[in-house]
Amino acid sequence: MNWCEACAIAFSLLAGNALAVDSIPASLTGAKGDAARGRAIVANRQVGLCLLCHSGPFPEERFQGDLAPDLAGVGARLPEGRMRLRIVDSTKVNPQSIMPAYYKSEGLTRVAPAFRGKTVLTAEQIEDVVAYLITLK
Repeated sequence: MNWCEACAIAFSLLAGNALAVDSIPASLTGAKGDAARGRAIVANRQVGLCLLCHSGPFPEERFQGDLAPDLAGVGARLPEGRMRLRIVDSTKVNPQSIMPAYYKSEGLTRVAPAFRGKTVLTAEQIEDVVAYLITLK
């Protein structure tokens, strides 16, 4: 897939939100997310599933992943827009990424009928996760 095709897909995913080369600078909802709700999503093994692969500052969570970067300090490493793009669809940054696309519903394979056309997280949940992650400095 060339960059123009990737941009077209990203634009269709984001319903008109601006996409920079390596980030989604604007909120998907037009509003800032809630960091407390975002932390709950990240730590929840039934919603975000983040801790299956990532570790981070979650002392209450005994088992955390080691396949992906530690989330501690991510707010100092990545600006908000880059975090947002990685959560929306990390293959736009790294085509070989194993991270799920949390805000993509088209072009997927092996999706159960009940989940077809749906995203893993809503736009509001994406913004909540971003709001939390930018606090991790």
